[in-house]
Amino acid sequence: MTTLPTSTAVLIPQAVSQDAPDPKALTPELLRAWAWHKQGLDGTLQGADAADVFSRAGWARSVGGANPYLTLFARAGTSRAQADADVLSLKIHELPTARGCTYVLGQDDFAWGLQIGRDAAVAPFRVLARMGVERGEITLLEEEILHALAEAGNPLDPKQLKDLLGDSIRNLGEEGKKKGAATTLPTALGLLQADGRIRRVPANGRLDQQRYAYTLWGLPPTAMDDDAARSLLLQRYLGWTGGATVKQSQWFTGFTLAHTRAALAATGAVEVPTANGEVLWMMPDDVGRLALFEAPAEEQIQLLAGTDSLVLLRRNSGDLFAEQDKGKQVLGDTLALQADLPDHPIFDRGRIIGLWQYDPGKSRIAYWLFDGATPAVSRRITEVEGWIRDELGDFRSFSLDSPASRQDRIAALDAAG
Repeated sequence: MTTLPTSTAVLIPQAVSQDAPDPKALTPELLRAWAWHKQGLDGTLQGADAADVFSRAGWARSVGGANPYLTLFARAGTSRAQADADVLSLKIHELPTARGCTYVLGQDDFAWGLQIGRDAAVAPFRVLARMGVERGEITLLEEEILHALAEAGNPLDPKQLKDLLGDSIRNLGEEGKKKGAATTLPTALGLLQADGRIRRVPANGRLDQQRYAYTLWGLPPTAMDDDAARSLLLQRYLGWTGGATVKQSQWFTGFTLAHTRAALAATGAVEVPTANGEVLWMMPDDVGRLALFEAPAEEQIQLLAGTDSLVLLRRNSGDLFAEQDKGKQVLGDTLALQADLPDHPIFDRGRIIGLWQYDPGKSRIAYWLFDGATPAVSRRITEVEGWIRDELGDFRSFSLDSPASRQDRIAALDAAG
């Protein structure tokens, strides 16, 4: 595993190589295609194993939805059965990491990914402390959880743990409910998971739901300090995106501005101005590659989740619409003005050309294409539709997404299309 040097708190812009592209050439169209390439959506990751996809294209946001499966299918052609087998064998796993959010990571990233998310795991205890819960009480509960899991010899879900631990779990009443901490159990579980002492196991082995049990783990910690872990995340992030602004980097990582500046300095990232006046931070090797990059001439169609890394890492969906499509609306909302897409995007070489939802009642994809369907678009819609029907059964955005809850959106896409 790469260990980066401990960084300083001063951001010193690095000189851009003479091979750097002319800013005038870095148009929104070219940068969309470049991000598409960096994400491996151009076929360069076809056949790669799941851990390699997440290492090279970015961790997959989970939230109980089907995005991790489509992330792998779109880039590598991975079946759901293979992805589930990789989860079972711990080649990939869902863990709390950047900003405390859950992502699916490859095994080489488990330990330092948890390290990145540790501060977020500690935050709930601060809420408990204000309600009179001492750290010693949580430490004792952690030890009792570990003992219960060891005695059981198999994973236990939260209800089973509550039944076994009884009064060791404090009920925090109405005040706790208002503050999102009904009992002390979730905080103890979060701290244990952040330390790699336990891990969550999907109840039925699938990633697209949020029913879990917990089992003992014992993951060894990394040897790197927090500065080095932050620098490694920034290095990976800039590689996944092909370049991002400081603000975009901060959104994904949750780092303070000081930590972001220090991490950028440690990675050797350089500033690259673009045609629209925006300045991207990029890894030096990517600057030279971008100077030689040419957008693909032929269509490259993908249906992705609204939480796919292409969209979520920089949270810049508005930049992924062609200028003539930025006024498009669904249910009265202008798509390009929303931070997060209300529907799943259809892409061609990094440009959003339409939206889709899955209708399980009719086993079909409802879609709206801004400029109509080409043979390549129709073919890919049919392929993804069959994959969802045969391997997933439904395509949920997140754990509470249901067929009933998306009917209005399905109807709106049908009407627009």
